[in-house]
Amino acid sequence: MRTSIILLLLFLLPAASTAAEPIPVVTTTTDIAAIVKAIGGERVAVESIAKGSQDPHYVEAKPSYMRVMNRARVVFSVGLQLEIGWLPLLIQGARNRNLVQVDLSQGVPVLERPTGPVSRAQGDVHPEGNPHYWLDPRNGISMARRMAQELKGIASADGAFFERNLKSFEDDLSRRRQKWEERMAPFRGTEVVAYHKEWEYLSRWLGLTIIGYVEDKPGIPPAPQQLANIVRTMQQRKVKALLVASSTNPNIPQSVAEKGGTKLVILPASVGGEKGVDSYGDLFDSIIGKLAEALK
Repeated sequence: MRTSIILLLLFLLPAASTAAEPIPVVTTTTDIAAIVKAIGGERVAVESIAKGSQDPHYVEAKPSYMRVMNRARVVFSVGLQLEIGWLPLLIQGARNRNLVQVDLSQGVPVLERPTGPVSRAQGDVHPEGNPHYWLDPRNGISMARRMAQELKGIASADGAFFERNLKSFEDDLSRRRQKWEERMAPFRGTEVVAYHKEWEYLSRWLGLTIIGYVEDKPGIPPAPQQLANIVRTMQQRKVKALLVASSTNPNIPQSVAEKGGTKLVILPASVGGEKGVDSYGDLFDSIIGKLAEALK
């Protein structure tokens, strides 16, 4: 009898200890991927379409990405038409009827919603508002909460696990945010110039004032007259920093910074945008460190 019981237990043990397969998750950006990993842990298998070194506006809709999407259970996106040029093509090509699509911009206080008609003549203007909201860590909390909610809906048995990880993520980000804000407090009200309209959420959070852009229209290379105008503004206002994303070709902003007597500050705009930026917290560690050094 004892031998039979032992054999029965040995037979049942592997089945009882086998963990469920991780939820296959696709994200449009590395920032979203980093937060999903923090919330989902080993219960998720995450793949980002855009890389941290890429401009997420411009991603090629490759067949390989469609295959990834075909196997996914959920796709998390930035929304606000940031991925309008490629995400719909991937979803259509994936032919995955069970794919849950989650737009993380819902619930985020969106900046720069156009009040009038929008046309391509205005450049790369987003008709639903500025999509770079992940560059304010306060919005990262909102994103994380939405992710946890969606993951619990897919794997309710792991709900408590996701909630614990969410709490840890929020606590860690809150502690870090306090340090970032303390370090940047002396620079509130400082005037800066940006290359592209992607630092509005960051500047609002930190109290910086963006007084001009190298691009005359978003997403369109600046004309010579625009370059002359922005250089003149930088010289007259004694601007200390020109902000540019690490995914941007630095040639034009470098020339503008030199002529304007201003420091060129190259910042990672996404996780993976530079070496060592592997998590959402790392992203702001790098950004705050570079800004504080340039503005002091």
